[in-house]
Amino acid sequence: MVHPPFTVSQLATLLEAEPVDSDRLIEGIGTLQSATEHQLSFLHSGRYQHQLSACRAGAVLVRAEHRDAVAGIALVVADPYIAYARATALFCGLSETGSGISPAAQISPTALLGDHLTIGANAVIADGAQIGSGVAIGANSVIGSNCVIGENTRIAANVTLYHEVRLGASCVIHSGAVIGADGFGFASDNGEWIKIYQLGSVRVGDRVEIGAGTTVDRGALDDTVIGDGVILDNQIQVGHNVNIGDNTAIAACTAIAGSARIGKNCTIAGGVGIAGHLTIADGTHITAMTLVSKSILQPGVFSSGTVMEPHQQWKRNVVRFRQLDELSRRVKCLENIVKQHTEGQPE
Repeated sequence: MVHPPFTVSQLATLLEAEPVDSDRLIEGIGTLQSATEHQLSFLHSGRYQHQLSACRAGAVLVRAEHRDAVAGIALVVADPYIAYARATALFCGLSETGSGISPAAQISPTALLGDHLTIGANAVIADGAQIGSGVAIGANSVIGSNCVIGENTRIAANVTLYHEVRLGASCVIHSGAVIGADGFGFASDNGEWIKIYQLGSVRVGDRVEIGAGTTVDRGALDDTVIGDGVILDNQIQVGHNVNIGDNTAIAACTAIAGSARIGKNCTIAGGVGIAGHLTIADGTHITAMTLVSKSILQPGVFSSGTVMEPHQQWKRNVVRFRQLDELSRRVKCLENIVKQHTEGQPE
C-alpha cells in the first residue's frame, strides 16, 4: 500500500476521481476553511460552495457541477463525502502489516496464530484461541480460551474477549470494550437471587466496529449475534441473546435488553432504551432518547419522550400530563351528553 504523502494524481486514482496530472504532495485532510496547500478537503453540501473560492487546500473533492468553483485543483468524484471517508483510511496512520509480537505478551502454546500479527505488551491469548492473519491486538487486551478472530481484525488496548467469542474478519474493537461477559440472568427464590450461568457465547460478523466501553453479553443458551457490517458507538449495552441485523448502526448510550431482535439496516440514535424480547423491523429509524416498549413490525421513524423546554414550562406541563386521564374521562362524558342531545333532536 502507498503511504502518505500522496501526489494529487495518486489520490485521484485511489479515490476513483477523474484523472488529474499533478505532483503536488498531500499530507493530510482539512476543512474548506482550515486546509493548507498540502491538505485535501471536500465539499459535501452545496450550501458551503461559497467557501471554495477562498479555500487554500491543495485539492478539493467535489461533484462535477462544482469543479469550476474550486480555486485550486478539483478532484471530481461521484460522492465527495464517500470519497472523503475513504481518504481518511489513507491518512489515519494505521499500518496494514503486522509489526510483530511483543516479548511481554502472554500467548498459550495451544493458540493458533496466523501471519503478520501485531500483539502488544501484556496482551494475553488463552488456550485454544485462533487468531487470523493480519490481526492486531493492543497492549493489555485479553483473548479468552477458544476465541476465534478473523483476518485483519484490529483490537485496541484494554479490550476483553471472554471465552469462545467469535469475531469475523476486518472488525475494529475499541478500548474498554467487553465482549462475552455474563448476561443479566437471575432467578428469585424466596427473595434470594440464584445466578443463571450463561452457556451461550457471542458471534460477531465481518466488518463490525464496536466502540469504546461497549459491552456485549453472551447468550444464556443460544448465542448473542451481531451481523455483518454493524457499527456500535461507545458505551452501548447489548444484553444476552440480542440479535442485531446486518448493517445496523447504533449510537452511544443505547441499552438493549435481552433477547431483543433488531433488523437489518436500522439506525438507532443515542440514549435509546429497547425492552427485552421485542422485534424491530428491517429499515427502522429510532430517534434519540426513545423508549421502545413494544415491537415495531413495520419500518418507519419512531420517537418518544418530550423535548427540552424552560424549567417552569416543563413543570407546568408535568402537572398537565398527570391530569390527562381525568381530562380524557371528562371529554368522553361531554361527548356522550352531546350525542344524547343530538339524537333527541328532530331531523
